[in-house]
Amino acid sequence: MRVGFIGLGNMASAMIGGILTKGIRRPEDLVGTDCIPESRDRAQEIYQILVTETNLETVRKADILFLSVKPQFYQEVIEQIRGEMRKEQVIVSIAPGKTLQWIQNQFQQEVKLIRCMPNTPALVGEGGTGVCYNGNVTREELSEVMTILSSFGKASIVKEELMDVVVGISGSSPAYVFLFIEAMADAAVAAGMPRDQAYEFAAQAVYGSAKMVLETGKHPGVLKDMVCSPGGTTIEAIRILEERGFRSAVMEAVLGCIDKSKNL
Repeated sequence: MRVGFIGLGNMASAMIGGILTKGIRRPEDLVGTDCIPESRDRAQEIYQILVTETNLETVRKADILFLSVKPQFYQEVIEQIRGEMRKEQVIVSIAPGKTLQWIQNQFQQEVKLIRCMPNTPALVGEGGTGVCYNGNVTREELSEVMTILSSFGKASIVKEELMDVVVGISGSSPAYVFLFIEAMADAAVAAGMPRDQAYEFAAQAVYGSAKMVLETGKHPGVLKDMVCSPGGTTIEAIRILEERGFRSAVMEAVLGCIDKSKNL
């Protein structure tokens, strides 16, 4: 099955890179287009995929079609392509805030539709993607798309009503983590460490800590307690974070993100 992309920006590039790196498809099995010529040229040069000049050309060539444009362009793009859709094609949306029913309504016909929410760590093969789908998608088609989505990280099926939660906890959360890394590095710089070294220490600490959560299966609180010696330096830092409302601030940020996603 040939995989197509309408939109060849960062997220599509991450997907294409993962697909090719894992050997799920050959370059000639991928086709894409973008309204920006430079994006088309870059995709063709880097990945050697088939590139078309129009959305309609990509639709005609694809069996699985990723709509990888920004949410505000979905209606316009769907209006362009819906007359060329084939009943056997599978549509994959990556837009936050656009429900299965909304997308179905824009097509004005029954379509096989999968909705997913990836995040930017997909660019380094460590993405997290939430996935839901409508009743027209077969088990085999879902499995095929899940294989693609798993090529650049972890992909998990969720209920559609939780997709906005996926935005808050995964889709947008790399930005919170980057802010945390930057803040830790700034403190290290204030204490005299060179900035490049500070970023390396802070980023490695976050990366290693996340890996411990995933690989040990232990509760984050248990892992935290393992670092906090009685009367030590770590528990003092935790005391200050709690005093300043660290956990509450993070929770409010995630909940605010979820509310925003629901109202897009």
